Amino acid sequence: MKMGTNRRLANVKTRKETGLDYVISCLNLQTPFGKKEVSELKPFFPGQEEELRTELNRIEKLIEFYTENQKLVEEVLEAFMEAKDITFSVDRASKNTLSEVEIYDIKSMLLLMAKINKAIAEKVPSEYVLEDTTDLLDLLDPRKDRISTFYVYDEFSPKLGAYRSQKRQAEIAIRKVQKEKREEIKKNYGIMLTPKFDISVARSNSDLEKIQAIPELEEVDQDYMSLTFQLKPTEEVFKHMKEIEEINERIEEEEERILRELSIKISEHKDVLYSNMDKMGKLDFALAKAIFSKQHNLVKPEICEEHVVEIEDGRNIQVEDILRSKNKEYCPVSIDLEEGVTCITGANMGGKTISLKLAGQVPILAQYAFFVGAKSAKLGLSNYIHILVGDSQSVERGLSTFGSEMEELKDILDRAVPRSIILIDEIASGTNPVEGLALTRSLIDYLIKNPYISLITTHFETVTQTDGVVNMQVAGLSNANFELLNREIQYAKRRERINIISKYMDYRLVRVDKHGEVPKEALNIVKMLGLNSEIIEGAKKYIK
Repeated sequence: MKMGTNRRLANVKTRKETGLDYVISCLNLQTPFGKKEVSELKPFFPGQEEELRTELNRIEKLIEFYTENQKLVEEVLEAFMEAKDITFSVDRASKNTLSEVEIYDIKSMLLLMAKINKAIAEKVPSEYVLEDTTDLLDLLDPRKDRISTFYVYDEFSPKLGAYRSQKRQAEIAIRKVQKEKREEIKKNYGIMLTPKFDISVARSNSDLEKIQAIPELEEVDQDYMSLTFQLKPTEEVFKHMKEIEEINERIEEEEERILRELSIKISEHKDVLYSNMDKMGKLDFALAKAIFSKQHNLVKPEICEEHVVEIEDGRNIQVEDILRSKNKEYCPVSIDLEEGVTCITGANMGGKTISLKLAGQVPILAQYAFFVGAKSAKLGLSNYIHILVGDSQSVERGLSTFGSEMEELKDILDRAVPRSIILIDEIASGTNPVEGLALTRSLIDYLIKNPYISLITTHFETVTQTDGVVNMQVAGLSNANFELLNREIQYAKRRERINIISKYMDYRLVRVDKHGEVPKEALNIVKMLGLNSEIIEGAKKYIK
């Protein structure tokens, strides 16, 4: 795999299986800019250790900000929730006249930016502090009332104020004439018009003919029950109406000129607006990571130059959330990996696959500048991370389980480069044991010669006897109180037995030498589940 500008740390499946996508989906992002940050998210690669440490330090400071300033954080999040992407309008401003709605949106964003800056001032890393936009806000808000509204105020132009004053005088003159006519009609005919200078008359009304005969009124509407009459405009009213039309044209021209000038001013500030929206996105994303870290008790990983993965009391965040929802506790697991091959052995139900995914989750989260689920973690950056677990999609395409594994294994090995992390779950389990063992041994022989951190879960314990292979076994039931366990199993319903055994299972990993005794967890488990004792005793004969 060539390492250039389009380097890919992990594919879609690995992001999902390690839990990276789960963590990202849990982030409470509020702004379109923060969501854009996620869509453009890139990992840190070897050689960028210092940049990653700097980014992790920023997250650490935001955790402090969140912890010590809950009320201010709530204000920032509320402002984020109101944020609207104004990029399109800002782009248009240089060549087009923005509408009042567009300028309203921009003014509202400026008010939000000011609110955010006030809340975070001197409390967050400087990279997240927005540039001051008071001068542009003053241009859009000449009254300085700082209310989230926009109108082409008279203060934008003395000429505009004069036009609107003339229009008001003409409207007052019209109403004066209309009021006088309304009084005349009342006096002469005993008919009272509404404040809108009209009247609705039922067809059955005895005064209908009289009203129809009033020369100052005209019919404007009717239905099957009534007719509506309105005051006719007089010559004087027509004169004022024409005057208003002419004034309206001048007002529209002046408002258009003002909107164009404001659009140009907005365009002149586009770099600041773009920068602030970008910073808002980065703050939204980083703050979401900080809050998630605090809520899940995550820690800042130590980034080192050597290629290692050292996890003390690690927790798979996704699995832990599932267990927490069921009021169950997660059993932390410690894993130390360096370049070479490490195998995890143990029976099913022992959590081998979860530990394998944990070994991928911690480094991949760290390389995307997330805190990790552990008491502590020390990590060297990788060029490539890939996990191979069961692939239902390949099976659906018509490949066997074994065929899909081999297809993916080929892709892994073709893409692997120095400083890769290769995680493989139960390879060759879909073929016969003799060939499966041979393939697993040969794969280990290949991996051990390459500069990769390779972790493999397997049922083939004998492969761990290869020189240089580190063997980690699941502690399992080795330290369990079997007297209590058997007592619970004895009186439990069938469906409860698996959960009871899981409660006693110790999922921690224990390093053993290559001559260590092969664990017999599977036989212990099936015995407790009530499998025929003759079969169990018979199986023991074949365990060497």
